[in-house]
Amino acid sequence: MPKLHVKKGDLVQVIAGKDKGAKGRVIVSLPREDRVVVEGVNMVKKHSKVTHQGPRGAKEGGVQTMEAPIHVSNVKKLKDEAKKDDKPAKKAAKADESGEDN
Repeated sequence: MPKLHVKKGDLVQVIAGKDKGAKGRVIVSLPREDRVVVEGVNMVKKHSKVTHQGPRGAKEGGVQTMEAPIHVSNVKKLKDEAKKDDKPAKKAAKADESGEDN
């Protein structure tokens, strides 16, 4: 399976295409197709019919707006300040003047 330079949750910027310059988080990565879905980027309208099949009966029809996948070569990974705060701070191993560890 090919390896992508971005993964789910990464902050990326679109560098090519109709949404060039847009920033967003990766929602889904599809490594087999070399594509990623970025929130708020490449919005498409999907039409669906009313159906009476399914686990709970009728399904609503209409037009839904959703994100479509874009090629991974069209996105650039950005540095994320929020990710750094997720890790706990390391305890500094300092000895005071008396030579004892705290």
